Parts: sequence; C-alpha cells; structure tokens
Amino acid sequence: MHKLLVHGDQDDAYAMGNLQRGGKNTAASDHAWAMTRAVAADAVRVGWNRASFVQVMLEGPYRAGQHARTLQHRRGYDKAAAWLQRAWDGAQQYVHSTDPLTTRQDFHAALAAFRSRIECSTWKGLAGKTDLRNLIARMDICSQAGSWDHTVSERDLAERMGCSRTTAHNSNQRLLKTKVLRQLDNGSPTEGARWMLISRFPSTTSQHWSTPKGPEAGGAMSGPAVRRADTDANLDSRSASRLMHLDAFAHHGLGGSGLAILASLTAQDGQSLTELQASASVSRPTAYRKLNRLKTLGLVRHEGELYHLSPTALEGIGEPTQHCTSPVAGWTEAAERLGTAGTAERRRRHHEVQREHWRLEQVRIAERRRAAQQPPLAHPAIALPQYVRSDGCAVDPCTGEVIQGLYRASDGCWILG
Repeated sequence: MHKLLVHGDQDDAYAMGNLQRGGKNTAASDHAWAMTRAVAADAVRVGWNRASFVQVMLEGPYRAGQHARTLQHRRGYDKAAAWLQRAWDGAQQYVHSTDPLTTRQDFHAALAAFRSRIECSTWKGLAGKTDLRNLIARMDICSQAGSWDHTVSERDLAERMGCSRTTAHNSNQRLLKTKVLRQLDNGSPTEGARWMLISRFPSTTSQHWSTPKGPEAGGAMSGPAVRRADTDANLDSRSASRLMHLDAFAHHGLGGSGLAILASLTAQDGQSLTELQASASVSRPTAYRKLNRLKTLGLVRHEGELYHLSPTALEGIGEPTQHCTSPVAGWTEAAERLGTAGTAERRRRHHEVQREHWRLEQVRIAERRRAAQQPPLAHPAIALPQYVRSDGCAVDPCTGEVIQGLYRASDGCWILG
C-alpha cells in the first residue's frame, strides 16, 4: 500500500474495463476510484482519521492523490474533499464489515472458502484446466506459508502442476489479467518471484460495479445485488493436488480433463455422462474419450448409465471389469501404458540444467562486475614509485640493480637519458 500511495498503480492492479455508458474518461475515473478506495481501506486499518486521509491525498506529492488534486484544480476543494470522504466512508464501512485475518486459523478458514469457490467454478477448455492446476498448486503453497503472499518460481510451479514452464507462464499471465493473481516482485537470482492470491473473484458484469455516487441519481450501475451464474461444477481439489504432477496426467496422457473427471468422481461417485460434463467442465466428446481411457485402465467402471471409481483408483490401482481384463497396478504402470512415462523426470532434469546454467551465468556476471570495480592499471610510460630511486634513477625492484639510461622526468614519465 505504501508503494501504491507513493508511486500509484504502476501494474494496473486496480484497473478495470468500462461497461457504463456516457463520459469519455469513465474508465480512468473508475481506476482512480478503485485505487483511492484501496488506499483508504489500508488507512482505516492502520488507524488514520478522515481528515488526515484527505490532507495526505490533497496536499502530499503522492501519485495516488493525482486524481483528487486534479478534481480540486478543476472544481474546487469542496468537491475534491467530498469525493475523498465518500471513498473513506465506503472503505471504512467495508473494513468494519469484514472479518480481519488476525490469526493463522482465520487465514485457513478464508483459504477453505476460497478453495470451495474454486472447486465449484467452471474451468472449461485446456487453458481452464491448466489455470485450475495453477490455482490448486498455489493454494497448497499458501497453506504451508500461512498467507496469501507466497514465493514460487515458474519452474517449481510447473513441476507442481505437471506441465512445461511455458504453459505455467501463460497460465500466470491469464490469472494476472483476470486479477485472481498479483505479482509482487520479480524475485532474485536465488529466490523465486513473490505472488499474492486474490481471495475474491473479480466481477465480470456491470451489475457488480459501483460508482462514486453510489445509489444516488446517476449511479445506475451501483445496484447492491450480486449475480452469479449457477453451475453444477464440483471437484475435489485435494485429490487433484495429489495426482496432477504424475506422468499419467501429462498432456498426451489423461491430461487435465482426465484429472478433472477423477476429481469430480472423487467428490461425488456415481455420475452419468451428462452430470460429468457439468461437474468436470468438459465437453461430451472429451468425457467419452477420457472415460474410455480410464475404463481400459480399470480405474473406472460403467454400471448402467453411471460411472464409478474403483476402490483404489486414487492410488492408480484398477480392478478387473468387462472393459478391462488387465488393470494397472499403479500410476507408473498407467503412465507406461499411456506412453507418458518419464515425462516429469525429463522435465526436472531439463529444469536442473537451466538452473545450473543460470547459476554459472550469475557467477560470470558477478566476476565481470568485480573486475569492472578494480582500479585500472597504470600506463606503462608512468614511472611507479617502486621502480624509482631517490636520485631519479630507475631500479629493478626485485634485484635492486640500476637500469642504465632510464630516468624519471619531471612529469612523472620515463625518459631515456
């Protein structure tokens, strides 16, 4: 928040699209309003009063108060102060109505609520399944860290997700764009980047938005109702977290769709094909294809219209059925049958080579910097003190012998006599 106050929203973390009609600068105003509300909320938490907040925003040289100072210049102090007071009152009401995360138990309760929203959200397509893996991996890291802030590199994240580094990078960019994730810094040569999970999903329709005028005339898009599309998605993210890094769930194996189907059946066993389409967020052809693979491995059995997991399916151990006479005896054997065995090990070796190359590159850069900081060598024509005797004759510093015909001139350089 100190960075936001002093430097402004450099990363456009509080920028939003504009769905309101009228006004050419509405998007910029919405951005300034969201940023001001964020600063006000933090000021409320640390114990400021409203007068101090208005004074800092209008009289301080901070980038976060640029919009308020522009409003003061155009419409006067009273209008700008009233605008800031509305932001303060709204932020104060929000902070007082929100349960603060004061203990580790409070955070884990908030994380559990966030996990339930993730499990009941629709994640369609290959990109959606990849983003789901990304969020599941980050939730596990946040659970260990005890905070929404966490540190992870793209390579470590890719190994947790069971995908390539490029795929993890593209997923990060999508989550940053939808404001589910925020990057706090770029990391260092020895540590990964710092990130923060956003516990609330951003609104995507104008009905969720509010304006500075609130419910007054002109604030047409400030309705208090929150509309969410009803979905039948239902996944067990903890089971997905245990399985997604395995070779059997690589791109050319069961993939993200197979992982979603297993996680959906873990949450609710005995589903029809139509129900699996909704709960796992997959299309009908994809559901057919993945279920057939799971049946041939003995991990899923088909009884009438319902699909059931085998008792030890999460351990990769199948059972004989009418569709499978030789079930797999573990996820390693499943990966061998699917042709994806060794994918994770090859990925780890590739990442280790990249890390070693990066380490050697940092050592080389450090040596070049140290060499650049060393003082330059003296010019050969300059007579150094250790080569000159008190009478001006040149001597060999090792033997002490006088070098005939070589003298030190008045300008400090050698001269032949």
